[in-house]
Amino acid sequence: MIGFIVAGLVIGALARLIKPGRQNLGIVATLLLGLAGSVIGGVVASLLGTGDIFELNVLGFVVAVVAAVALIGVAESMVGRRRRGTPTRRF
Repeated sequence: MIGFIVAGLVIGALARLIKPGRQNLGIVATLLLGLAGSVIGGVVASLLGTGDIFELNVLGFVVAVVAAVALIGVAESMVGRRRRGTPTRRF
């Protein structure tokens, strides 16, 4: 379990390094997005027959980082939309 958390943190940190620009995400968000990316990477590697979902292999790691980069982009767009807010109507 601790290894899974460390791997998620490493994958999340790598994804933040790869994604251009500044991300307004904390360490917990990085960890959670890295964990989600590692699960996606493990599932894809398992479906392709290169290993088990909980087994760390090269293909699963690469897919996990790519998935985490995509998830960071989605999280940024959601946070940015929430901060900008929607215009309020006044009647």
